[in-house]
Order: sequence, then C-alpha cells, then structure tokens
Amino acid sequence: MDEATRARWAACTDSFLGNGLVRPRDLIATVDPDAVPDTYGEGGVVAELERHVAALLGKPAAVFLPSGTMAQAATLRVHADARGPRTVVWHPYCHLDRHEGQAHQRLHQLVGRHAGELERPLTLGDLRAVAEPVAALLLELPQRDLGGRLPPWDDLVAQTGWARDRGAAAHLDGARLWEATAGYERSSAEIAALFDTAYVSFYKGVGALPGCCVAGSENDVDQVREWRGRLGGTLYGMWPAASSALTLLDAALDEMPARMRHARAIAEALAGVPEIRVVPDPPQTPMMHLLFATSAEAYRINAKRLAEETGLWVWPSAITTGDPGVVRTELSVGRATLRHKPAAIAEILTGLCD
Repeated sequence: MDEATRARWAACTDSFLGNGLVRPRDLIATVDPDAVPDTYGEGGVVAELERHVAALLGKPAAVFLPSGTMAQAATLRVHADARGPRTVVWHPYCHLDRHEGQAHQRLHQLVGRHAGELERPLTLGDLRAVAEPVAALLLELPQRDLGGRLPPWDDLVAQTGWARDRGAAAHLDGARLWEATAGYERSSAEIAALFDTAYVSFYKGVGALPGCCVAGSENDVDQVREWRGRLGGTLYGMWPAASSALTLLDAALDEMPARMRHARAIAEALAGVPEIRVVPDPPQTPMMHLLFATSAEAYRINAKRLAEETGLWVWPSAITTGDPGVVRTELSVGRATLRHKPAAIAEILTGLCD
C-alpha cells in the first residue's frame, strides 16, 4: 500500500470488509491488561491459550508460534523426519509453495508435490495417482484461492484416510478453520479429528494480533516447539498476541454461523447484478470471490472515489484475471460485514463496476 492509499485508508470511517477498519488502538484494546505474561513462551497466557486451542481441536497438546510460515513447514518437517520420505502432497494453490519463498525446501529439505488441478479442490482420484512414498498430505480448509470452497465431507474423510493408509501424516492448513466449521456445520474438533496435526491462525477471521497454534500429539507438538526455538520464534514475551487471541477467539467462533448466513444473503442480493459473479455460488464458507465486469483501472478509480466521497473503505485495487475486462476481489465476511445489510453491500459493489 503506497502512502496516498494509506492516507485514504486512515481517513475512512467505515468498511464492510472482514472485521473492518481495525486501528492499532483497537488491537491494543484486545490485550488483557491483567494477562499473566509468559517467559520465552512458557507459562502465563501463552500456556492458557495453548490449552484452550488443544481442547477446541480435540488434540492432546498445542503450541503457540508467531507465524504460520514458521509453524507449518516445521510441522511438516516433523512428520517427514518421523517417516523417512521428504515428499508432501498438496494442492497447486498451497500457500507453502506459492507464498513462502520455498522455505519448506530450503530450510527443511521437503519436496512439495502438486496433486489435482489449479481451479478445483483435490479429489481422492488425484491422490490415488501419486505412487511415490509420501511423508504427509496437506489439505487447506477452506481453499482460499478457490473462494473458500470445501470438499464434500465424505471426500475429506476419504482423502485423510488415503494418507493414513499410505503411512503418511494428514496435516490441516486451518488458517481459516473457524470459517470451515460454519461451512461443514461441524465443530473444530470434528474436523481436526481427521488430521494428525492442525494449524490455526488468530489474525485472519478472528481479528486478533498475529500468531497461530499447531495442535496434535504431545510428541509432535514437543518437536514443533523445539523447531520454534531453532527458527527464532520463541520470543522473550509472546503474551500480547496470545492474550489478544484469547480475548477474541470464542466470540468469533460463535459468530461463524451468522457470518455464513450473511455470506449467502450477500450472494443472493448479487444474483440480479449481471456485472458481478460470486465464486463459489452459493458461498460454502463465510467468504467468497467476486468477479467484476470492469477493468482494473476503472475499478481502482471507483474505489478511490468511494473512499474519498463517502469514507467507505473497500479494496483499493482488484486482482487482474486472464480477461482484461474482468477483475477479482476476495470478500471475507466478518464483524464489520454483519453491520451492513446485504442489499446495501450489493448496491455499493455494483457501483464499483461503473
């Protein structure tokens, strides 16, 4: 974000994107002033959060880490070290492969193998085509780059079963697991039970300070905790981020069914707008992609005008597609979205296509 765009954001007074215009003072307010601090990740509110997340996910243990990039690659290394093979099977949109500078390979000597096709979720048939020995299967729930899509529950059960039948670990990239609970209408523990380890994030849908947890067996979690130290992630005091997560997590999780209903209502409100397409339609989780029949430059001008004239913040720019007349944005339905009626959101979105 350049300085001019940042200044527009600072001047805006409202937004329906995710959890809204969260200012630094808002985040600081989520830290309990009476929180018991940890020391290098031990004790205090960090240990409290770890116990709470382990219980939510139905796992024996959990460990808090400062970033998902650190957490997931370290977890997959633990699985590979225990099993021998270095290959991890994942979807072509896997975050570790596309956005983490190949850390899995350069730091942990892991080999990522794509399975399936870019624009659809993995299937059991895709996995059955993998013949080589595998250390782990990574599944992202929901699939962010596909608009928050989820595989059918029976397919998910079969895919994690494939991993176990192969002697591989099943690892959940649950950066948005909380949203998946609403899509599946199942608890976090029911979903996580299919996996050996599960990663969850606190700054996305929850809206807390950055940080995450990995949950699993005590042995796996102990090893991830060691890798946290080796990778420089065991900070002297991790309590502010852990306290923020504890403050917001349960309320966000309780709100997910309402966010799910709101996402579908927004999609219904857009059904009569030919310039905008919802992907997937209907939404499968409290998020969706929106395809606008306009150019990237026209979208940028309209978003800038909206911010300057009304004080409403939307995406300052849109993602280009293969069609120069179509651009894409991602709408995560959060606390701020719930404050805006679906019809009003649809009207504003339509104006971005003018």
